[in-house]
Order: sequence, then C-alpha cells, then structure tokens
Amino acid sequence: MTRTAKSVTIAMTVVSALGLTTACGSDGGDQTKADAKQTLTVWGMGEEGKRLQAVADEFTSKHPNIKVKVTPVGWDVVHQKLVSAAAAGNLPDMAQMGSTLMGEFIELGTLEPVDTGTFDKGDFFPAAWDGNVKDGTAYGVPWYVDTRALYYRTDLAEKADVEGAPATWKDLRALAAAYHGKADTDYGISLQAGGTGAWQNWLPFLYSAGGSVLDKDGKPALDSPASVKSLEEYAHYFGKGLAKKNFTPGYDVVKDFGSGKVPMFPSGPWIVQNINDQQPQLKGKWKVAELPAGKKSASFIGGSSLVTFKDSEHKAAAAEFTKFLTTPEKQADWYKVSKTLPAVKAAWEQPVLKDGDDSLKVFRKSLDSAQEVPPLAKWNEISVKMDDALGKLARGADPAATAEQLQKATEGLVD
Repeated sequence: MTRTAKSVTIAMTVVSALGLTTACGSDGGDQTKADAKQTLTVWGMGEEGKRLQAVADEFTSKHPNIKVKVTPVGWDVVHQKLVSAAAAGNLPDMAQMGSTLMGEFIELGTLEPVDTGTFDKGDFFPAAWDGNVKDGTAYGVPWYVDTRALYYRTDLAEKADVEGAPATWKDLRALAAAYHGKADTDYGISLQAGGTGAWQNWLPFLYSAGGSVLDKDGKPALDSPASVKSLEEYAHYFGKGLAKKNFTPGYDVVKDFGSGKVPMFPSGPWIVQNINDQQPQLKGKWKVAELPAGKKSASFIGGSSLVTFKDSEHKAAAAEFTKFLTTPEKQADWYKVSKTLPAVKAAWEQPVLKDGDDSLKVFRKSLDSAQEVPPLAKWNEISVKMDDALGKLARGADPAATAEQLQKATEGLVD
C-alpha cells in the first residue's frame, strides 16, 4: 500500500470509529482539579520523548500532587499509534505533536482548544502559533520550533572568488555556478530531487517568491504566478547541472559537505551540531546565512506543539505542565538539553541563547519571517503530491505545467 493510500485508510477508520464511540466517550465533564493528587499521561516523540521524563520529574518536585508519566514514541510510528489510540479511545492526556500532524488531528476532533486566557499568542512566534489554528481556534501551544537557513563553505567560496553570503536568488545562482566552475565541486548546491520530504526544500522558494500554499479562500494556490516562479527557480539548478537530479534515500549531505562535493545546502538548526561532530576539519570553513531572497527571505516554521486531548480528565494539570514547559527559563533549559529552538520569543533573551554563536543568531532572525505550514487534515497526502512534482521537475518537467498539475492534484485534498 502506498503511503498516501495508507494514510487515507487509517484516517477513514478513525473517523468511523470516533463516530461510533463519541456517545460513550468522556466529554471532559468529570475534570480533576489541578491541586488534586493525580497522574498525567504524556506522549513525547523521538529524542525529545526520551529526555522529557527528567523535566517532568522536575515539574513534579514543584507540583508534588501531579505525577507525570511520559511514554516515548518514535517519530516513525507516531502517526499510526496516535490514530489507533484515537480509534480505541486510549489517547493519553496530552502529547507532543509535530507541526504537519496538527491539521489531521484537529479534523478528527480529538484535540482540546487552547485556553487563550492562559496562553497568549503574542508570547510565541506568530507562524508557530498560526500553524495550530483552524477556523480561528488554536488547538496546540508551540513548544519548540525550527526553520531553514543556508549552509555554505566559505573556504570554497573564497577559492571561487566570491565574497560574502548570497543575499538574493541571483546571488545564489552565481555562487552555485562559481563553486562548480571555479572550485571544482561536483555540484553547486544540494536540493532534493523529489522523494519523501522534498517539499521542505521547495516551500521556502514558494514563500520567498511571495506565494502561499492556500489562497485567501482556503483553496490551493499552487498554480499561482509566484508558485510558477518558485518552481522555475528550483528547476534552474537541476537544468544547469548544479544539483543532483536523482534522489537517494538516506543521503547524507553533511558527508558531501565535508568532502567538498556539495558546498551549499538549505537545512535546519540541528545540522550545526552534526557538522561540528562529524566534520571537525571544517572548523572555520563554513557559515550559516539566511535563505536568499526572491521577493523576500522566507522559510517555514516546523517543530512541535503541546496538545491536550479532548477526552482527558486532567486538563487543568495538563495546562499547568504546558505552562511549565513554555516559561522562558524552561525553554532555555530545554535548548541546553535538546538544542531545539524555543518557540517562546522571550526565551531568546536568556543568556544561553542571547549570547549564542552566529548560526543561532541567523536562525533567530529567520524565525521572524518564517511562515506556517497550514494545518490541513490531508497535509501528508498534499506533501506527497509536492514531492512527486519536484521529482519530475528535477528530471526536466516544465515548471508551468508542473504547477498546473500540482494544483489539480491537490484541489480535492483541501476542504
């Protein structure tokens, strides 16, 4: 079964199951007060899930009546476990939820709306908050964020007679060509040629061109002039032989960055530590810069939010734990532990972040202009259509025709 078909099948099963069980499920009416003795169940994802129990124990030391039980869940199985638990009525009280999952679980009706009297949108990066909002209602509190920036080899740029980071699309084209032509690199830049997740490389081009995934009426806008322009720009690098035309699953760009085969690529903040750990010989030979601008420099915000499930009988305790995790001080502490970027703007005034290295400052600035991934119920299916389109584009498909086909492929996926 394809990934798209499997997602549709699971979602339909959950909707059916929820429809059958709503009458006998908890409506949240029998709520336990925050000061009562209780156990709060939480699912944490990936590496964060493994580290979260220690933070939860610290919370319990301050709130001894609330024991927090964290269950780590791998990112590779989280979707299946969440939809299965929703269908069976076995969801935890709260969970960490990735940005691209929000729309689906909002649509399924499993999430409790955020109490905006307790949590203020103004405390968070706007796109992080807006990625959790459907029809004017917020369903998640941003916990940590990520965005994209440009990694580039400064030593090879010097060899190619180029000074400074590329600030515009024109500069980016010139630097990629110079790397390949003058510094003898295999390619000028790494952009994913289709395959799972390619949309993450292209979406910043779309936003930078002034485009958006949806129009003002909430319908796909993937055949807009801005979308065509972004696809033309993305295709340029493949057409000129400056980016690899074939996608290889499991490809390690950091290795090729270290060898000089690929001197430039866009990625997230976690790559900083990967380069430092895996390519120590590059110390002083690379930098991070904001993504070059078309009409503007723009990326998207990813990361995770904290959600409380509608059937939880411990919503007050969940709110207390969420408040604890989103104080500026705890956000800064979490950065020390996980290196994930704080979603709370005030946390960036904490010394560990305010006095951070140059790459951290670049990501902080990029967060101000980053845009949300819209919380669409069928985002996974839409992203697959984007990935497929980008694969065809890399192999020579016409950008305008690709935009038209992408529009048609996604129109039925947005309600």
